[in-house]
Amino acid sequence: MPTYNERDNIVPLIRGILEHAAGRHMVLVVDDDSPDGTSQVVEELAAQYNQDGRLRVVLERRTDEKGLTSAIQRGIDLALERYGADIVTWMDCDLSMPPQDVARLVQAIVQGGADVAVGSRWIPGGADVAHGVMARTLSWLINHFAILMLGNQVHDYTSGFIAARSQVLRAIRLQGDYGEYCIDLLARAVQAGFQVVEVPYICVPRTAGASKTGANLWDYLVKGRKYVATVWRLRRIANRHKIANRHKNV
Repeated sequence: MPTYNERDNIVPLIRGILEHAAGRHMVLVVDDDSPDGTSQVVEELAAQYNQDGRLRVVLERRTDEKGLTSAIQRGIDLALERYGADIVTWMDCDLSMPPQDVARLVQAIVQGGADVAVGSRWIPGGADVAHGVMARTLSWLINHFAILMLGNQVHDYTSGFIAARSQVLRAIRLQGDYGEYCIDLLARAVQAGFQVVEVPYICVPRTAGASKTGANLWDYLVKGRKYVATVWRLRRIANRHKIANRHKNV
């Protein structure tokens, strides 16, 4: 769980995840030294949940680096290397992604046999009621551009609500500054032959704090340009692979 100034959301989110989780599990919070005291709140919660010696809530406080993608990657690395995780999930920490749906993503892997499970707003049963018309329209356009260029194995390339087996995350490291990392990860997972499935979820409005997705149209356009550039790069790579395979078969 990558956090920055999510003091008011992080406790109900962690409690919700732990309430619905099954099997052995842990919540790992990677906080970018939030000035609102997010890390202190997590430490207090960890003291409550870890009293029996079992680590259920763990805090990693970063003071040397900031940014969404690197925070998620730090959490992945810790989960795999320090704690021996078989499956790693991550999500936004503003309660827009319902905590009870984490278990549904994990279930798609454990029981459904998927390698990657994606929380999707753009398949039947899913929806985005968190954002305004402008944000939803831009998201729809970017995702349909990605589908056109990269294939329709995924309909929500910008989800950010992911569960994946350790094998996938050892093979593919995250790239990008912000949400474009998700497009890159999902496209490369499909290209590598991993089974990617989508699980519908309803994205709901955050209950507290300020959104980091986009403050205005200019912010959306700047991030959108990176998304489009990532899609175009991945399409060129896929085309080069197709050409190389044709030459091998001649």
